[in-house]
Amino acid sequence: MSNPKNKMLIPIDFSEISFNALTHAAQIAKHFDNDLVLLSILEDDFLSNIFSFSKNDMKENLAKEALKSRLKEKAEELLKPLHINYELSVKSGKIYKTIIETAEEFGCDSIIMGTHGASGAERIIGSNASRVISYSSTPVIVVKTSKNPNAYKNIVFPLDLSSESKQKVKWAIHLGKSYHSTIHILTHKVGDEFLNNKLMANLKQIQLLLDENGIQHSVTISEDSNDFARKTLEFAELKLADLIMIMTQQEDKSIREYIIETYAQQIVNDAGNVPVMCINPNYDGFKSEFVI
Repeated sequence: MSNPKNKMLIPIDFSEISFNALTHAAQIAKHFDNDLVLLSILEDDFLSNIFSFSKNDMKENLAKEALKSRLKEKAEELLKPLHINYELSVKSGKIYKTIIETAEEFGCDSIIMGTHGASGAERIIGSNASRVISYSSTPVIVVKTSKNPNAYKNIVFPLDLSSESKQKVKWAIHLGKSYHSTIHILTHKVGDEFLNNKLMANLKQIQLLLDENGIQHSVTISEDSNDFARKTLEFAELKLADLIMIMTQQEDKSIREYIIETYAQQIVNDAGNVPVMCINPNYDGFKSEFVI
């Protein structure tokens, strides 16, 4: 009996941005032979408006059926030619909560979602995307553009004391092996000698793991830690990055609220056309199908 395929969740709101994410997800699914789960959500506010503030199950079901039909049409158009298996899910509820719950329900190992580019009023990523990134226990890949690389050949891997995590290394190895990627590690010196030694020890451990798995990598050490987000983005541009991998939270849960930390927010907002993979420290690791 063959192992069940890994699944990726793609929220679809029928905007061009969500279709960009679907196109991106389709390329990854094709490469890894993954299945996709396409999710559309009837927002609570929308339901209240169309039902004149009274709950009506029949009308809600009709609205869901119409949405599912539209979703199926788009899936057939984009995924059928690529022979990618998919499932459809249409739900009502709060957007970010529904996305996270659906990823758990289907056992998805990642969420791929579109968000607006960094220009003018759209500079700050939407609160739903921000909350999904902040609360999802599965990694979230944020996509802004229809310009899809066919592979993650150059992966930028920022490393600092607050964001080093074994999960990020596992994902770097998983993607790096499959795409024959080069992992470009960017880190910085720390003024405190003890902390700097700790950071360099982390760096050595990561290099050793990458070496053991036969993955090409480079290391760049910045002289200071000032504006590490800006340095990361400039570095990604220099390395022609196809993906930036970041941790989105401090390890300390007590400081976590709705908004992802400043560094992660800045990277996601300003990464231009480069997809950003956001991983939370509370992600417990790989499903058994992943062999590293």
